[in-house]
This record gives sequence, structure tokens and C-alpha cells, in this order.
Amino acid sequence: MNVLVVGGGGREHALAWKISRSPLLKELTVAPGNAGTAAIAANVDVKADDVAGLVALAKEKRVDLVVVGPEAPLVAGLCDRLEAERIPVFGPSAKAAELEGSKAFAKAFMSRHDVPTAPFGEFTDLDEALRWIRTRDERLVVKADGLAAGKGVIVCDSRAEAESAVREVLSGRAVGAAAGARVVIERRLGGVEVSLLALTDGKAIVPLAAARDHKRAFDGDQGPNTGGMGAFSPVPDVDEDVMRQVLDRVLWPTVQGMASEGRPYRGVLYAGLMMESGQPWVLEFNARFGDPETQPLLARMKSDLLPLLHACATGRLEGKRVEWDARAAACVVMVAEGYPSTVRTGDVIEGLDAAAAVPDALVFHAGTKLDAHRRAVTAGGRVLGVTGLGSDVRAAAKAAYAACEKISWPGARYRKDIGMVPGLTK
Repeated sequence: MNVLVVGGGGREHALAWKISRSPLLKELTVAPGNAGTAAIAANVDVKADDVAGLVALAKEKRVDLVVVGPEAPLVAGLCDRLEAERIPVFGPSAKAAELEGSKAFAKAFMSRHDVPTAPFGEFTDLDEALRWIRTRDERLVVKADGLAAGKGVIVCDSRAEAESAVREVLSGRAVGAAAGARVVIERRLGGVEVSLLALTDGKAIVPLAAARDHKRAFDGDQGPNTGGMGAFSPVPDVDEDVMRQVLDRVLWPTVQGMASEGRPYRGVLYAGLMMESGQPWVLEFNARFGDPETQPLLARMKSDLLPLLHACATGRLEGKRVEWDARAAACVVMVAEGYPSTVRTGDVIEGLDAAAAVPDALVFHAGTKLDAHRRAVTAGGRVLGVTGLGSDVRAAAKAAYAACEKISWPGARYRKDIGMVPGLTK
């Protein structure tokens, strides 16, 4: 099978790595890829948001499957264009991807289909938003409606913080004019977060193992939200009862509801959940694999991923199952100095070979590229997703940290408590 993976981050390196291990694979292409994917696939310099270029590349390579990693090309309709060319694609249509592309659409959809989520309001007018905030007694969360690369959520501790956040979002200063043209404000849920991803062809659902990510920038769950500083799987406090609740109350109603509204959903459905008083509440939906949850999930997955992705794309998922390694996995994200704000790029990354030699460790590249001397250099804020396997989450994190200690570049930073926080509170 000839496969094209779209994207160039840590999620895409993990997907490419897992696909490369399939006996069904003949040729693997990644567009645009990074320094890590260059070692296992052919990188082609077509950007992930170049829909026309990606369709042309898929036709040129005569691919049997396109796997779309990031959210932007999904929302832009890449899957629709590929399906029009009769090219199998793993990922939802633009109409289905609106579950992630618009927080306001997702909240209204959940209200229509009785999917548990926090009470909310949506606004385009600043004065109306501020008046609504002043009627609320509970703590709030402010969300930009559009895509914001995981940085459009502001968790507020006070009414004053919520008012400031709304001003930042609606002015365009926080996430840009397009993403921040509309704002969603909702009750701040309490409890611990869980990420539950499921494969679906629009009819059948195959849940993956639960994961938990660390979004705050600094140790102890402090600092601003980021795209993700680390993740681990499995989640000790997510048992069969919780999984059944999420399947029955969140995943099935969502897949069936999307179909009933003429938006059949195919691909991976990511439910970001808050467990409050033992019940799952949806914080957000993503229309693609999470990053950095993908790294520990795929490190633990014993099943061949490629036929599962192809089954989703071709409507043949019924009866499929996933086998998991009994061990835990933890991913530690190494970031450039200044992340999640302005970062410096172009620094040579030292110690990658030594890190790869650490037992039970995998090094997934994210914001990297090869320079003119074929050296891996930094090319973004989140640079590497160093992943370890172990008998439990702490042992897995220990393996990841042993590999992190081998890697360096000027200003490199990472949280020291991934997998060691009992529950991430918000």
C-alpha cells in the first residue's frame, strides 16, 4: 500500500513511524515532514494547508491512502477534494471537521444531541459578552471560536480575568482576527481531564486507550495553556465503567448525530473530557489525532495501524479491534526557549543518537528540519516528543526523562513532572 501522511509535527512523525512498521506498506511519503520523518519516509515539500498541491501529490504518487494529521487541511476541505478524485482518505469532511473548526458549532451540536457539556454563551459583540460575564458567579473559560493551534482557550480564575480574556480574543490580539471573531464562554468544570480518541467510519466505533495530557507550560500545572507539554497512557482512574459512559453518552450520540445532520464523520474523533463528580463532560472535540497524545498511544498500540486507518476510510471498520501493550507510555515534550510565545529557531539539536539508544525510549520529532549539513535543527516551539515505555506511568516517564537528558540545544526546556501529577485540575 502506498501511503501519504499530511503534516510535519510530532503527531505526524508518530503516525509515519507506526505506519512504517506495517507489512502492508510499500511506499511512505510525508508532506512536508520533518527531520524525524526524513529517516523513515520520503519528505516532499508540500505544505499541509496546500490543498491543491496535496491532491496533485497524491495523484502523482498513486497513493492508496492519505492520512491527514493536522486540523487546518481538514477544515479547508482536503478530504472532500481527495474523495472527489476517488482517493481513500483518513479524516473527516470539511462539514464534519466543523466539530473542531468552530467551538460555537460544537457547543450547539452537543446541546441538540444531549452530549454533556458545560453551560455556555457565544458572542461576537464585546459589550454583550461583558454583560453576560457580569451575570455569572462561577469561574469561566473563554474560548476562541476558530482554530488556534491549541492556544485559543483561556482558563480564568476571576471575573476580571474573564473580561480581559474576552477583550483579547475579540480584538484579535490573542489568536488572530479569524479565530477570534467569535468567542465562546462557558462554566469552568472541575475535576481531571481525560483524552479519549476513537476510530470511526461513520457507522462503527473503535475506542482507543485513554490518555491524559499536560497543557500548562510549567511544572505543577502552572503557566499558560499550550498545545501540549506531555501526555501519558493508560490513565489509572479511567476504568471500564468510565469508558462505557463515554462511549454511550459522548461518542455514539456524536457519530449518530453528525450522520443525522448530513455530516457523516469518518476518521478519528477526539473527545477532550473533564471528569466531574464521576461523570464525563466534553470540553472540546478535535477532528484528528491529538498531539502529544498520539505518541504514547501509538507507542502502546500492538495492532497494525495501517489496516485500521484504511478501514475507516473505506467504511469497513465493523468488527475491528485494537490490541494494546500492557505497559504504560509517557511523552515529554521538549520545547524551545520562550514557548508558547516567540521562540528562536535554527539551533542544532545535539544528542539524538544517544537518546534513541536509551532502553524503552522513542524520540519523535515535531518542530525540526534538516539544515544544509543534514543536521537536525529546531524549527518551531514544540521541538521533540520524547516517549518512554514502562511497567507503569512513572516508569515510562523515567525512561522518557533518561532520553531527554541526552538531548540539548540552547534554551531547551521541558516539564519535569509529566506523568507524575495525580490529576490535572483546571
